[in-house]
Amino acid sequence: MTVEGKIVEKYETQTVKETFKKREFVLEYAENPQYPEFVKFELIQSNCDQLDNLNVGDEVSVNFNLKGRKWTDPQGQVKYFNSLQAWRVDKKDASNQGADTPPPTQEWAKEDFSKDDDLPF
Repeated sequence: MTVEGKIVEKYETQTVKETFKKREFVLEYAENPQYPEFVKFELIQSNCDQLDNLNVGDEVSVNFNLKGRKWTDPQGQVKYFNSLQAWRVDKKDASNQGADTPPPTQEWAKEDFSKDDDLPF
């Protein structure tokens, strides 16, 4: 899955266990700019370093996996947890913004070729 937005929070890397580390960040995702969403992602292991060269306010594209876990607490109640595990975070630059817009129309395509003798070939 992929989402684009602006980094609004960036946290330090946390060592959960000696062999496991994670780093979280929050993305402002504005599919509807009137009602932006604030979505927390996590990076794990060596992916934590991807945030080192990014700053709060940067526009980014985030590739992530949706993860879900089931856990039974000591009282026997089953609980479910979800996380958004990012695996690639790329800063958007001016050259790739607007890349979804269609290319400009070619001038020759606007000409009227309704007559057989006016064909361009």
